Amino acid sequence: MEIIYSNRKTLCIKIERDGRVTVRAPKNTTAQAIDEFVRRHRKWIEAHRAEILEKAEKQRELTEDDIKELRRRAGEYIPRRAAKLADSMGVKYTGIRITAAKTRFGSCSAKNSLCFSLYLMCYPTEAVDAVIVHELAHILHKDHSERFYAQVQKAMPDYRERKKLLKNGIL
Repeated sequence: MEIIYSNRKTLCIKIERDGRVTVRAPKNTTAQAIDEFVRRHRKWIEAHRAEILEKAEKQRELTEDDIKELRRRAGEYIPRRAAKLADSMGVKYTGIRITAAKTRFGSCSAKNSLCFSLYLMCYPTEAVDAVIVHELAHILHKDHSERFYAQVQKAMPDYRERKKLLKNGIL
C-alpha cells in the first residue's frame, strides 16, 4: 500500500489498474489514523481490487485480431450513431477519432473534436450511446455542471442507468 501526503482535506483510497492500493491523505494525518481508515474500508478495498484485477485479466485476453475487430466495429458504429445523436441534440462536432485509450471512454476537445475508445465496443450499445451523448453534451458545456447534466438528461432520460452498464465491462 502506498501513502501519498498532500494538501488535501480528506482521506481517500484508490485501487490502481494493476491492483495496488493507494491512500491519499492530508499532510498531518497520523499512521494510526490511516491504518484505521483502511481497516474500516477493508471489505470495499478487497471487493474493488478483485473487480479491477478481473477486468485486467479479461483485457489481457484480447488478441491483436480482437483489437482490430473492435476498431472496425467502433469505426462503423460510433460515427454513424454520433451523427444521429448530434442531430437530435442540435449540436455539431468537427471530427471523430477512434483510439485505443484504456483509461477513458471518450473526450471532447475545445474545438469540438470527439475521441472514443475502441474498447467501448466491449459494452452494450446502450452504454456506448450514453458515452456518445456525454461527449456531445460537452460541445455545449465544457464542464460537468448542473447545466451539462441537464443537457445529458434531456437527450437521454435513462442516462444514469445506461452509465451503470460501463461498470461491467473490461475497462
